[in-house]
Amino acid sequence: MAKSSLSRILSEKIKKRTAAIAVIGLGYVGLPTALAFLKAGFTVLGVDKDKSKIRRLKTGKGYIPYLKDEKLIKDKRFKPSSDYGILKKADVVLICVPTPLDKNKSPDLSFVVSASGDVARNLRRGQLVILESTTYPGTTEEVMLPKLLETGLKVNKDFFVAYSPERIDPGNKRFDFGNTPKVVGGLGQEAGILSKLLYEQITDKVFVVSSPKVAEMEKLFENIFRSVNIALANEMAILCRRLKINVWEVIEAASPNLTDS
Repeated sequence: MAKSSLSRILSEKIKKRTAAIAVIGLGYVGLPTALAFLKAGFTVLGVDKDKSKIRRLKTGKGYIPYLKDEKLIKDKRFKPSSDYGILKKADVVLICVPTPLDKNKSPDLSFVVSASGDVARNLRRGQLVILESTTYPGTTEEVMLPKLLETGLKVNKDFFVAYSPERIDPGNKRFDFGNTPKVVGGLGQEAGILSKLLYEQITDKVFVVSSPKVAEMEKLFENIFRSVNIALANEMAILCRRLKINVWEVIEAASPNLTDS
């Protein structure tokens, strides 16, 4: 498949790391993501409605306990702001806003809807927009994309869209951006190629799936798998306690990475 001129231009910018990366939502996902791209040599536009966060970042101070990248925060290529107008300057826009559960245990997409509207108001030709927020399959195409199309610009002609679930494990010293595989699903082949190229700048392995919906479902499956494992471990701990067995010894013995003592 031949690349469009806009795709080629953005591809070259990403390869040369001259692309400006905007990150919307500077929480436990967004701020580490912003700093990862900053560390890789990109100019990063950090955007958040919380002005107290922006004030701290502008003075070179972080607010996430396990992040020790104060030097990066002070880097002049990091431009935190509560003005969404700076999105016009971005080549890539990453939406990393929260999706908390509401009283009915359904995902609250109000932050995604709001951020999508902010992106739409500042959307320009040649941009790649990627949603990272955890959500249900279909959100990228059914919630975010319609907002962007209201601008009159055409997806895959004027701009590109993808979904890549965040895989942040707060405080984990073993896995970080560099050694945690990333999953991407583009809306169209070019979007997938661009997204893969982008994340290859900050991580060792990027796995491309056929669509945003597949990537969204992958994230749900990952979360469900983790929840089932936690529930199983908790049940085993109760059983071991009753039998006066050391559950940690059992877990170590069951580990696939057994080593001789």
